[in-house]
Amino acid sequence: MPHADLVFLGGSVITVDGRDRVTEALAVVDGRIAAVGTETEVRELCGPKTRIVELDGGAVLPGINDSHLHAFGVGLNRPPVVVDVGFPRVRSIAEVTAAVRERARELPEGTWIRGTGWDAAFLAECQADPSRSPDRADLDAATTAHPVVLEETYGHSSWLNSAALRAAGIDADTVGPPGSEVVKDPATGQPTGLLREFGAQALVHAHLPSADREQRRTALRTTLDVLTPLGITSFTDPALGPGGDGQLGGAFHQEGIEVYAEFARSGELRARVNVLLLFGDPDKAATARDIEDGLREFRPPQGIDPARLRIAGVKIFADGIPPSRTAWMTEPYECHPDAYGSLVVGGDSEAAREAELAAMIAAAHEAGYQVGTHATGDRAVDAVVAAYVAAARTGEPDPRHYVIHGDLLSQETIATMARNRIGLNPQPAIQSALGELLSEVIGEERTARQHAMRGVLDAGVPLAFSSDAPVTAPDWRAGIAAAVLRESKASGKVIGAEHRIGVLEAIRCYTLGGAWQDHAEDWKGSLEVGKVADLCVLGADPLAVDPHELPEVPVRMTVLDGEVVHEA
Repeated sequence: MPHADLVFLGGSVITVDGRDRVTEALAVVDGRIAAVGTETEVRELCGPKTRIVELDGGAVLPGINDSHLHAFGVGLNRPPVVVDVGFPRVRSIAEVTAAVRERARELPEGTWIRGTGWDAAFLAECQADPSRSPDRADLDAATTAHPVVLEETYGHSSWLNSAALRAAGIDADTVGPPGSEVVKDPATGQPTGLLREFGAQALVHAHLPSADREQRRTALRTTLDVLTPLGITSFTDPALGPGGDGQLGGAFHQEGIEVYAEFARSGELRARVNVLLLFGDPDKAATARDIEDGLREFRPPQGIDPARLRIAGVKIFADGIPPSRTAWMTEPYECHPDAYGSLVVGGDSEAAREAELAAMIAAAHEAGYQVGTHATGDRAVDAVVAAYVAAARTGEPDPRHYVIHGDLLSQETIATMARNRIGLNPQPAIQSALGELLSEVIGEERTARQHAMRGVLDAGVPLAFSSDAPVTAPDWRAGIAAAVLRESKASGKVIGAEHRIGVLEAIRCYTLGGAWQDHAEDWKGSLEVGKVADLCVLGADPLAVDPHELPEVPVRMTVLDGEVVHEA
């Protein structure tokens, strides 16, 4: 065997293999893992040109796979393109106003000001008075000469000033499409400046200037500069295509696929990327015809290594999210006893929408594509899982369709998913961010069992963790801590302690779990001889530290295909 290019010694090698072995050393030859074992065994591969990395008690993990991350959304929603109004940079509505005022001084009148990251749960005025909501008057105090639109950190609400409302033609008579809301002041009937869910947000999104090709290149470079130092070597971009051209300033625009292809050909793509195609505008009720026509017209990029860029499947939206009362639920919302939410696909009745959802999934499946479906309410998840089971009776024998989010799952549905190898892709950090505030919407019992990962893992459901960035920061360390601790970010309260999982289990969900979702577990996702040398090197052993300290464990090095692409 030739001498190793890289050798790691003096710490823990967390393999995530079938036996969950933790060994002492690892060697890399020609971009592949050549040895995993004791220091004595691995030192035998050292030669005069071998680089030896002393771990000093740290650890080597498989490269992190963030299996649901909107890369262009991350880059297009970071300064200097937009104003950062997220916690902890701003902690009050007054500070949001100040940040917008500062940007307004820099821009000509009439120029749109965009911002991102606000969360009412972390704004002092809303904490002091739960009935207080962000209002257009707060932004009018910053500027009346610039249209202002600030996206909530979760991407499902927008906060506008009066100039933006006028520019979008939103007034007292404007009603959002089904499943969305133009929030009105109950005393005056006038819009408050809050738009909830995609349908209402589209009223202003249509007026936002979309990013151009160079801005998309800049956005992708920005995102890679964020991800690589975190040890992320793979990710799935879960919504790019003609259905996303008007979303969030073009963050879901199909041109993103072309930019990925450019970067892959030039060698600038410092990660392995899987893409889900988006057909049918999520602001409207999508149909199977949207998917059939879209796949017929789609032409994938050519001449690209599929191990670096792969068009993996199709994204479908089934319902909304519990805080906005648009998740399709079996039981009504705690805060709104008459509301159960609804599917957002085409159809005049729930039965018709459920049939259309099944037809959409079948259309993508029959075309040979994997399907990832956004579903949060338990009734929506049930409909999606039933459609997956029906579709799998024909065509691809191992489609690996999966539920995105899957906040609420019945025991029966968990068993069905395990039996049919239907994956689940949740985001632990979202639960931590929402915390006990969700109990006001769906009740304490359902909040406690949201993302019940202990039962999901025990049942054998394929599980891949992700960030949904920019909804939450793309920091897997915080995601692991959230899954292990299940503590509210705002209060520290434990939510559903019985659903906690272990650190090693969570690491598996961020590595081999994502590789399974990518149909790639045979060649990536664990540290085994012959697999690609995609590595995340840490300055401490994550299995040995207090889980509360996990977000602070330093990433020392990122290795992709045996090449060091980041070193602290």
